[in-house]
Amino acid sequence: MPKVNVYNMLGEQVGELELNKDIFGVEVNQHVVYEVVKNQLANKRQGTQSVKTRAEVRGGGRKPWRQKGTGRARQGSIRAPHWTGGGVSFAPKPRDYSYSVPKKVKRLAMKSALTSKVDNNEIIVMDDLKFDAPKTKDMVNVLKNLKADKKALIVTSEKDINVIRSASNLPNVQTSVVNNLNVYDILKYNSLIITKDAVKKVEEVYR
Repeated sequence: MPKVNVYNMLGEQVGELELNKDIFGVEVNQHVVYEVVKNQLANKRQGTQSVKTRAEVRGGGRKPWRQKGTGRARQGSIRAPHWTGGGVSFAPKPRDYSYSVPKKVKRLAMKSALTSKVDNNEIIVMDDLKFDAPKTKDMVNVLKNLKADKKALIVTSEKDINVIRSASNLPNVQTSVVNNLNVYDILKYNSLIITKDAVKKVEEVYR
């Protein structure tokens, strides 16, 4: 069973936590992680790009000059793709980039991402994370105490408005609840800061 230290908001070690090896101690499958991250990024694409083809560009219905006898190359329309103002060949059109991957693949990718954080000592478990009021300065102090003042993902078991607002003005910090946790966000940030309650919830969901 992998073990990690538990810290308080002052950065002091207050205990140890034994993690579930079936979630935080699996063999990392890099290909599965890649497939799930690719799927997440594809599903985020809006696919709203649209360019006109030669059939949609206004004008060009008349042949610009006769076929023979002018000395110039034959032309059929001033809206052909090689003309300035003409249509675009194979023009991109609105499309849906989203697709789905099997649930088992998603679960394995999540377990692999969490395990990689443990293996690389990039997971910080907190005894609790509570603020009396939203205050960016307090969040900055907590991150400094935990030595996680670079890119950090903060995960809580339930939605906490004070925590969310305290981190909202920090450009390299993102907050999330366990239900919204995903592979891309875990890998994107240097440190995964997670409360003990959130760890228990993760173990309940993915066991």
